[in-house]
Amino acid sequence: MNSGKSAEQKKRTSAGRRPAPAGRRVFRPDPGRYEKTVYRTCGRSGLKLPPVSLGLWHNFGGVDRAADGRRIVLRAFDLGVTHFDLANNYGPPPGSAETNFGRILKADLASHRDELIISTKAGYRMWPGPCGEWGSRKTLLASLDQSLRRLGLEYVDIYYSHRYDPETPLAETASALIQAVRSGKALYAGISNYPPGPTETIAALLRFEGVPLLIHQMKYSMFVREPESGLFGALEAGGIGGIAFSPLAQGLLTDRYRTGVPADSRAAKPHGFLQKSEITPERQETIRALEAMAQRRGQTLAQMAIAWVLRQPVVTSALIGASRVEQLESNLKATENRTFGESELSEIDGILGI
Repeated sequence: MNSGKSAEQKKRTSAGRRPAPAGRRVFRPDPGRYEKTVYRTCGRSGLKLPPVSLGLWHNFGGVDRAADGRRIVLRAFDLGVTHFDLANNYGPPPGSAETNFGRILKADLASHRDELIISTKAGYRMWPGPCGEWGSRKTLLASLDQSLRRLGLEYVDIYYSHRYDPETPLAETASALIQAVRSGKALYAGISNYPPGPTETIAALLRFEGVPLLIHQMKYSMFVREPESGLFGALEAGGIGGIAFSPLAQGLLTDRYRTGVPADSRAAKPHGFLQKSEITPERQETIRALEAMAQRRGQTLAQMAIAWVLRQPVVTSALIGASRVEQLESNLKATENRTFGESELSEIDGILGI
């Protein structure tokens, strides 16, 4: 009797999933992946994030090798990284990082969805016209639907307003984040790149409606110290967690640019944000001095830079990128030495001329 099943249907596994394509290894995560990581509570919430999270701002777009991105994501998960950070415009081209990550989720991580914290954002230009950017309800809610389709998800864990919009009332931006959470399309609300005053205002608006502001994502590194002037105080007072992006200053706080600009570096890419003009002889001298200090601490410069960011009590997690698995593995070791003496902090400030 003919069962009516096609040959392709018969190939399905007993779990109802298609077998991995020929030559593609089935991913089975390390069963000990949670044993060595101490997760940190985000603000006054119950959500715990890894001390180092993986950002997909660079190296996961349509111009990059998808296989490389997959290896980095899966190795990160193997090493206890549960938080993966995206935005609608990450690529290039815009949207491609979400699409590529969605494929990894479907092929390799679908059965682990409840272990993952997946975030995305809207606010920078994504499509033509006045609704393609900033912080209106139209922009934020339309973008969220687009992101969910690209990711292949019913919800994201954290949804951010990606930047402060001085022309849209904060009450309107807050209402969009509230609707995203109440609709079940996001579990938590976040903001990014907001000054201290607007941070306090939107936090109060969200709190009043029973949707507390979970997290603020800010640019923070040894070379970018602005959050220390008011923002960290606002986050602490409001019980809001912080997550620092670009803790390595787009790669400047690594050993890559000590003597020049390597051909395969981020600064050499035509679509990168780090410009060759930023790598001055004076900056290289600073990098070499910081690297010498890191070596005395038994760390690479990148590891010390990440640990330095994590020393701030309000910073729940440091958000790093990676172009190679080896780079990821090395940078995650930053958590092995996060303690700084006062003399070390003073030495760093002296090297930076602060």
